[in-house]
Amino acid sequence: MTYRERFQATLAHRKVDRVPFDLGGTSLTGIEQPETMQKLRLLLCFEGCYAGWYQKFDERILSYLDIDFRRVGQILEPKSSLSSFNKENEYTDCWGIKRVFTGLYWEIKDPPLRKASEEDLDRYPWPEAGRVDTGQIDRFREEARKLYNETEYVVCAEHPVYGIFELGCWMCGFDEFLLRMALDPGFVKKFCDKILDYQKEIIEIYYRALGGYIHLTTSGDDFGAQNGPFISPAMFQDLVKPYYRERISHTKRFSKAYYFHHTCGSVYSLIPDLIEAGVDILNPIQPGARDMEPERLKKDFGDKLTFWGGIDTQHMLRCSTPAEIREETFRVLKAMSEDGGYVLAPAHNLQQDIPPENIVALFTAGRDFF
Repeated sequence: MTYRERFQATLAHRKVDRVPFDLGGTSLTGIEQPETMQKLRLLLCFEGCYAGWYQKFDERILSYLDIDFRRVGQILEPKSSLSSFNKENEYTDCWGIKRVFTGLYWEIKDPPLRKASEEDLDRYPWPEAGRVDTGQIDRFREEARKLYNETEYVVCAEHPVYGIFELGCWMCGFDEFLLRMALDPGFVKKFCDKILDYQKEIIEIYYRALGGYIHLTTSGDDFGAQNGPFISPAMFQDLVKPYYRERISHTKRFSKAYYFHHTCGSVYSLIPDLIEAGVDILNPIQPGARDMEPERLKKDFGDKLTFWGGIDTQHMLRCSTPAEIREETFRVLKAMSEDGGYVLAPAHNLQQDIPPENIVALFTAGRDFF
């Protein structure tokens, strides 16, 4: 089967020659630090950095591992009076969210809407979709066109906007936004209305340009902690799902691409709502979280969703031997791959504590299983 035939059969829940493989096909399934990439290059005897036209990932590694997906696009940042680089290790984005580099990640500092009122939401200088860099979108469109017309790979677009729930937590602070969801739903709904209006404008601009050249599009919004969702299903249905469903529906107006959603944590109780909202693919399938065992998910939702990920990055890929990685990959494939509906990938981005031998062992096992 070709990469695209395999992907279409997987989404249609039909038998495939092997499951699709992903590493770096989305911004949520790649390699986090350059050091990890370099270690993998050295293991595979690739000298220097890759210098080809496709710059999202080292194409030599993708070809060696027979990866099915290639990524295009990114979250858009319109010009804004709020944006600034304050110091070498500190910046403020177009939402007014200040981030500080802590050695590995950019962490949020001073949420801009903490203690805001509903009236403050009307006065806030929200990002304007009309101020996006159209030249950047043209470049994304050309890269997507080239991938679509000149390669055989499955083309995956990164969604151009952040999720409503995560923006609320980032802009108000997790503690305050969760408290407002319980005690001040009027504020939350007004906030969500503002974000959805922006999302829909950006989505139309972005997918009118790229929509005809992609096979799937990602989105991310973490709804789960390790032992359950951040909020109850009832609260999700009232305060998140209506906006999320409209965002997906609006995206599908401008592209026939499948819709991929990333949420870490234990979200088993929310999966029926995600399906009803229009999600086609669920990622990352965090196997250490409660109720997220591959066998349970496949049994209960395997005819309605495609699952993407499921190979543990918290412990398994970090601490195990290649032989143990092979055994675990076989176990997940046995549980997930029957009648399609599964993409083999790590459960999240690979960080610097993942041995390169284990990365190779994962995809070698995926090939040998079939």
